[in-house]
Order: sequence, then C-alpha cells, then structure tokens
Amino acid sequence: MITGELKSKMDKVWDALWTGGITSPSTTIEQITYVVFMKLLDDSELRREANAAALKLSYKSKLFPDGEYTPENSTKSVKYSEMRWSSFKNLEPTQMFDIVMNFVFPFIKTANGSGKDTAFSKYMNDAVFLVPTPKVLALIVGELNNIDMTDKDIMGDVYEYCLGKMAAAGTLGQFRTPRHIISMMVELVEPKVDDIVLDPAMGTAGFLLGTARYVTEHYSKELLNKTNQEHYNSSMFHGYDTDPSMLRIGAMNMLLHGVEEPDINRKDSLSDDNPTRNYYSLILANPPFKGSVFPEDISKDVLGLCNTKKTELLFLSLFIQSLRVGGRCACIVPDGVLFGSSKAHKDIRKELITNNKLLAVISMPSGVFKPYAGVSTAILVFTKDPAGTDKVWFYDMTADGFSLDDKRSPISENDIPDIVARYKNLKSEENRERTDKSFFVPVQEIVDNDYDLSINKYKKTEYVAVEYPPTSEILDEIESINKQVEEEFKQLKALLGE
Repeated sequence: MITGELKSKMDKVWDALWTGGITSPSTTIEQITYVVFMKLLDDSELRREANAAALKLSYKSKLFPDGEYTPENSTKSVKYSEMRWSSFKNLEPTQMFDIVMNFVFPFIKTANGSGKDTAFSKYMNDAVFLVPTPKVLALIVGELNNIDMTDKDIMGDVYEYCLGKMAAAGTLGQFRTPRHIISMMVELVEPKVDDIVLDPAMGTAGFLLGTARYVTEHYSKELLNKTNQEHYNSSMFHGYDTDPSMLRIGAMNMLLHGVEEPDINRKDSLSDDNPTRNYYSLILANPPFKGSVFPEDISKDVLGLCNTKKTELLFLSLFIQSLRVGGRCACIVPDGVLFGSSKAHKDIRKELITNNKLLAVISMPSGVFKPYAGVSTAILVFTKDPAGTDKVWFYDMTADGFSLDDKRSPISENDIPDIVARYKNLKSEENRERTDKSFFVPVQEIVDNDYDLSINKYKKTEYVAVEYPPTSEILDEIESINKQVEEEFKQLKALLGE
C-alpha cells in the first residue's frame, strides 16, 4: 500500500497529467505505469551491474547493449545507453520528451526481445504514449526519480492507489492482496522449482510474483539448470484476468522479475474459455468476492460442484477442478463461504472435506483489506487428495503487523510469523486447547456441524470471573469524589473573586 513520500509524489504526478489534459482516469493510470516501468527497467540493470562489480565480474547488458537502437518504421537512431532512465532524467525537458516518446517508449514495448510472441508483447502492442508535454514529463520524472523501488511490487502498488483515486477500488473486487499476506500464503504452500502455478484471477500478478521470488530465493542453484530455467521462464506461471490494464501490468511485473514468457491471457476463467483441468500443481488466488455471472457463461463442470451464480463459490469449484491429484491450493475467501447455509455453500464445503484434504482454515481480521474493503476473510489451504480430510487446523489471526483501520500503520502485534511456524510443525499442535489461537478439529465434528468451517463454531472462550467491591464501598467512593469536586470548585470560585 502506498503511504508517505510515495503517496505525495503520486498525487503530484496524477495532478500533473490531469492538468495537462488527460482527463480519463484509466488513461492516467496507464501513462503512470509506463513511466514507472521505464525507471524499474533501469533500476534492475543498475543492480545487476553493481552485483557484477562487487564480484569483480564483467557484465554486458542484454537489455541495453552497446550500439544504437532504431525504432520500427523509423530512420532515426539513438544509443541504447541514452534510453536509460539514469541518462535521460538529466536532459532538459524538450530533449527528454523527444527521447522518451520516440525511442524509449517504442523500446519498452518490445523490452523482452523484438519479434517474440509473448504476453508482454501482446499486451504492450496497442500501448500509446500520451504524456502531453515536455513540462509534464519532466515533472513526472522528477517526482519518481528518488523513490526507492527496490524489491517491491511497485507497479501493483501504483495501480491500486490510482484505482483508489478513481473511487473504483473494491467495487468489483478490484483491490490487491496485501504483499505480506501474499508472502505468508506462499510460505505456507512452499512452491517448488518444478511446480506449475495458476492464479485464475491474477490482477497485477501479485501471487505469481510472490511465487517467483520464493523460487529464486530457495532454488537459485537449481535454476542454473537449463531445463529448470526454461520451465521458470515459459511454462511455470499461468495467470488469467478479464481486465486488459491488469494483464499489461502483470506482464510488465513478470518481465521485471525475470519471467520472460509467462502464460498471461485475457480469459473468463469460469467459462469454457478456460478448459484446462487436472493440470496445475499449485494455485494461489484471491478471487472476486462480489458480483455474479450468468449461468449460461459458466463451464458445466464448475457448476457441477456447486450450482450458483456466486463467484467466490464458483472459483473454489474451479480451483478443485484445475488441480492435479496431489496439487495444493491456498486461497482467500469471504467468511460467508465458511458458514453460508445455501445448498451451494454446503456442497462446496462438503467437496473440500470429502474429496480433498482441507489442511487449514486461517481466519483473518476484517481490517486486512482496508481502506478498500472491510470484509472478513479467511485463508483456505488444501490439497487435491481423494482420500479426504481427517482433521482441520484452525488459526484465529487477530493481528497482521498493521493497524486495522483505514491508515494501516505498522504495529508490533503480528501473528504471521507464528502462523507460518506452527503450520510447518503441525505435530506440535495436536494437544492445543480450543481456547488457544490455533487448534485441530476432527473431521467428524465438522461433518456433524453441517460442514461449518467458521472458527467461532469450534473455538472456546475462556471467561474470567471479575470480583467487584461491595455496593457500600462503591457508594462511599462516589461520595468522597463528589466532596473533592465540590471543594475544588469552591477554591476555583475564590480565585476568580466570585
């Protein structure tokens, strides 16, 4: 979430574009993300150069090689080095505008290699540079120049903040999952270098990015293997969405993290446009909570598990259908999924319990998605296992390291480290009491409770008796306080000469 200095700078950038004549909020968002992407490309190269220098190794940039760049259908050329942010940021506004509009922007549209038919080239193909004047571009570059964008999903942050300025965030489920929640979920499922990963409601690709980071951190040696590297670059990551802007930003994000050819496509994941079943080994997702769809547009096998129009239930059905046997899933659902009384609600919970192995239900506080939404949510972790569920681990998260109001300020209370540590050592949870933050519930008890998965159904509250003094003592204390107030009031009147 954008706060502080970055928030102030993004406000100035937004206002500059608006004053410059771009009055369409969606166009404003796109122009901002293009300029941010230009900076991130150069930042990535600067880090690689610094790492090589620290190891006393030579480094030749593939992105900005020696020589000159000539845009398609142009006779003019410019040195690759002059198209880097660290170079053009120092130019006077008119020169900067010429370089960025006529060279840098055409260049970034093919930044993963000219001629490749990839998600990036597909969604950047129709991109248009509309920053109106040299003055506006110089202001944007000046505001963004000193921002630390190291190791952040800054593209997603910017998009989320701009949606908020449009007053559109959350109205259609369009708000991003906080990065620390994504990191927790990724830690719980422990992605592997040979996984095939899906997010069928990918937004700006936050879950795919979180998975990519985890794999590069934990399997750096394995990724030196050519087969593993090819899998990582082209066949590991799959993401679908219906919003072209999100697809474009998602493709940019994946390229910035070294994933050159992910399967990122515009699809209605719940329809027959998405026929892949029993294929993925890992699904991470936060599907839309709001809205419904026309039954005739929904794939029949998805409806087969729960006949409904509610997207949160349909996506759960899709996850189950899409996983291969042994595949695992961590997803966010609104609390209503856990205890809803409709037939569709009960059917999907029964499917999770009976024909899959539901491992964990982590109840999250309602402020996690503020300021964009106040809905109470939970994380479900399960594997596709026909043997079914024997017991379910519940955790009552009450703090995530941030205040649960609209400000979401950092605080010391944080259950996330405890959740990850306990989940990775579930054997030690066997004897936990129902009054603790986490505990097991046997599957038969869940079945007997109509497959209810809300933690409050099973958690026990420990009541502590409070002893109050006798009524006579309370009255005496009140009388004493009143006398003190009366005496001090007299002294005040005397001081005022009354």
